[in-house]
Amino acid sequence: MLEKIYSYIESSTANLVELETELCKRPALSPDSGGVGELDKVEFLQSWLKAHGITQLERHDAPDSRAKGGVRPNLIATIPGKSDTRRLWIMSHTDVVPPGELSLWNNDPWQVVVKDGRLIGRGVEDNQQGLTSSVLAALVLVQQGITPPHTVKLLFVADEEMGSEYGIQWLLANRNLFRPDDMVVIPDGGDEKGETIEVAEKNLLWLKIKTQGKQCHGSRPDQGANAHLAACELAVRLHDELPLRFNAHNTLFDPDYSTFEPTKHEANVPNVNTIPGDDVFYMDMRVLPQYPLQDVLAEVDRIMMEVSKKRGVEMSYEALQRVESKATSPDAPLVQFLSRAVQQVYGVDTRPIGIGGGTVGAYLRNVGIDSVVWGRLHESAHQPNEYALIENIIGDAKVMATLMMEERK
Repeated sequence: MLEKIYSYIESSTANLVELETELCKRPALSPDSGGVGELDKVEFLQSWLKAHGITQLERHDAPDSRAKGGVRPNLIATIPGKSDTRRLWIMSHTDVVPPGELSLWNNDPWQVVVKDGRLIGRGVEDNQQGLTSSVLAALVLVQQGITPPHTVKLLFVADEEMGSEYGIQWLLANRNLFRPDDMVVIPDGGDEKGETIEVAEKNLLWLKIKTQGKQCHGSRPDQGANAHLAACELAVRLHDELPLRFNAHNTLFDPDYSTFEPTKHEANVPNVNTIPGDDVFYMDMRVLPQYPLQDVLAEVDRIMMEVSKKRGVEMSYEALQRVESKATSPDAPLVQFLSRAVQQVYGVDTRPIGIGGGTVGAYLRNVGIDSVVWGRLHESAHQPNEYALIENIIGDAKVMATLMMEERK
């Protein structure tokens, strides 16, 4: 049976090129990035799936007045199985990031170029590679009249690139879609060999830190309170002291420790000879999941209070991102099933890892749903001339089809 399925997928190059090309033509940019959202792309995808035999479709539209049609659409395609227990979900996202500096592209980023076994264009890897692979795997079941052992659901979510407020977060808060025995594969990360299965993420904390002092002339610091100086001291202390308090190591991750990095800084005064009275900078913190973020914030409060008192300024922060993530066990059945499928298709032994970046998997794990992130990728996402290998789209589709045909007892 699997050989028949693999052969069908291998003959699907025309379908995958067509789907990637048509999706790329419809820029699904968030309103936060100057776009109109995902509606055009999802409406096309919905029609394309119906035309190719996947007809059990449902839309869950998150309201967003900034977007075209006033909605951010989330789409589910269902392939009914012999059993409706232990369902397999494959979740990809439809939104993309802007192309950036157009002069760095060799071609129009919204027009797919096929060259040397690659598809080139914005979004062809992130996340249309995973999306297209999941569709190819489902198509073979539908078009060959194959009923999988367990129900398969393809979930195409909105807003992944900008925080998932209108995507998986909205679905979890407003819909009752998932069951405790569901399994979710997210083909939105990986490596060139497909040997890593991401099962855990560091907790993510982004802080916007404001300092208010008193502006004065550069020659009279005694008459003011240097907000920039205080902010610099706080940034250095957070960077140097927090790792001493949160000092554990976990070899699942690389690096295997928590990180606390000052990053962005906003302009304060426009001239050299003015001591700034206001300052704003940002911290990007990636914390091992064993540490609750409330404990990290308690340390931030303590250090901030000391700096504020010492420098005679007022300091406050806003958490721009605060995401804590439970882990899927490296021994979970989903990890074992996926590992076997990868070995069968690619001949590669996999290993579980944790990552420092955030994925939508965190939201699912936090409500008790086993989720993994996997794919065979060359990691050209967000870069000029982003590309996906056709052989990876086909190979990953075979892995997904193998999972779909897995007997799960």
